[in-house]
Amino acid sequence: MAQDYYELLGVRRNASEDEIKKAYRKMAMRYHPDRNNGDKDAEAKFKETSEAYDVLRDPQKRSIYDSYGEAGLRRGGAGAGGFHHFDLSEALSVFMRDFGGFGGLDSIFGAGGRGRADSRQGRGQDVRIRLQISLDEVAKGSNRKVKMRALQRCEVCGGSGAQRGTRPTTCATCGGAGEVRQAAQSFFGQFVSVGPCPRCRGEGTIINDPCDECRGDGRTRQERVVNVEIPAGISENNYLTLRGEGAVGPRGAPPGDLIVVLEVEEDERFERKGDDLVYHLPLSFSEAALGAEVAVPSPYGDFTLKIPAGTQGGTVFTVRGKGLPNLGNGAKGSLHVRTQVWTPAKISGELQELFQRLSKIEGDPPKEAGIGRRFWNKMKETLGA
Repeated sequence: MAQDYYELLGVRRNASEDEIKKAYRKMAMRYHPDRNNGDKDAEAKFKETSEAYDVLRDPQKRSIYDSYGEAGLRRGGAGAGGFHHFDLSEALSVFMRDFGGFGGLDSIFGAGGRGRADSRQGRGQDVRIRLQISLDEVAKGSNRKVKMRALQRCEVCGGSGAQRGTRPTTCATCGGAGEVRQAAQSFFGQFVSVGPCPRCRGEGTIINDPCDECRGDGRTRQERVVNVEIPAGISENNYLTLRGEGAVGPRGAPPGDLIVVLEVEEDERFERKGDDLVYHLPLSFSEAALGAEVAVPSPYGDFTLKIPAGTQGGTVFTVRGKGLPNLGNGAKGSLHVRTQVWTPAKISGELQELFQRLSKIEGDPPKEAGIGRRFWNKMKETLGA
């Protein structure tokens, strides 16, 4: 059974963002692989706590987790294009993304640690795009191919930043470490400060002959196609995070993420109320009085609805399972079909004669006080307004 994320970090369920961040920082300091000599139990704990922190720090992911637990995240509710447990590289990426080495943490872990190597690499920028989807895609989910233009690896130099046929050379100042250490004596003893190498700016290499195409950056702006999997039940302004699909970092550094903000197009057939839909069904006088079988649209195709004789205008028929799926548990909402008795704007001579004959035998409409108020109250109850 998966452990509760709040218990993993040792925080209350109503903990603030700052409390969650402080708790994760403490756990990361304790279980970081570079501080535990490859201990597998410590590594597993580091991955678990990093995963918990990544979910709880994000308001949308946290809301879905609080409502549906890990099952909600697995259905795509975390906006991650499909939830999965962290591997070590992802846990380290979260650690470096939000804390960047803690300003000297590498000197605590010692030389040659994985944290220092990662901190030298400037992660690429996240890219945010907006994608319009239809209500049918909300109902069934879909797979879309999206064109995007962002910084990608330079095809001429392969991302190294060096002219073709050459390669970056090791920085003579730091010996390729990307950092320099300075010792200073004080009243309390000797202090060692560690900082980025001023010559290579922390990269460990120098480019003497930059690539003409990218001018040494290792990146050029290019257009490419990204596959976006949209889970069923998504709502307006939900977003999906595609890890590693954003802009690449300079000179072979890891890429950022692609954040896809979803906009649901209005569907003139329906009104959306959460997972439920409302459809206004026009009926003729004869259909309402005599009853009929009519075709009603839904996101899953048309279906036949039986209208009983004597149906009044404003009557609501609720069809379960024809609404939209819930993002957390997949259960489908209802389609509420509200009838509207259609009055013809123009009446032919024959039709006018029939209505005149009908008016003499149909009787008077009900005059019970409060009938309209009760009708609308019932409507509000039915639609959850």
